[in-house]
Amino acid sequence: MNVGVAHSEVNPNTRVMNSRGMWLTYALGVGLLHIVLLSIPFFSVPVAWTLTNVIHNLGMFIFLHAVKGTPFETPDQGKARLLTHWEQLDYGVQFTSSRKFFTISPIILYFLASFYTKYDPTHFIFNTTSLLTVLIPKLPQLHGVRIFGINKY
Repeated sequence: MNVGVAHSEVNPNTRVMNSRGMWLTYALGVGLLHIVLLSIPFFSVPVAWTLTNVIHNLGMFIFLHAVKGTPFETPDQGKARLLTHWEQLDYGVQFTSSRKFFTISPIILYFLASFYTKYDPTHFIFNTTSLLTVLIPKLPQLHGVRIFGINKY
């Protein structure tokens, strides 16, 4: 038991993505983003799908792969301060259900965006680049790796 904290986990970041209703909330948030973009009059359907994909992947990259540490006071002696949220997720265990969900969701969104843009080369390049920026950091080989020392501290 942790004295002086409001939660029982050593690091709540490890379990937050497994919380009840988190995946549904995530999917509804992406759907709401897409509906808001579709409601803007001068955006065509392909532009709305590409923007949905790019904004989603940018947010996912920042939240899961760029921001380090934890917003909670943890009794783990600062071990989590050098890890991104993706590296803290499920205590660093690879191929858990939440990691699979957050790996497959941008791929599904990419397929939807590619289909609704009718594989237009310009949209395809933006969507593919956006997908690769969130998939490559999720590879197990890159767990804890800082390429060119970026985000080392």
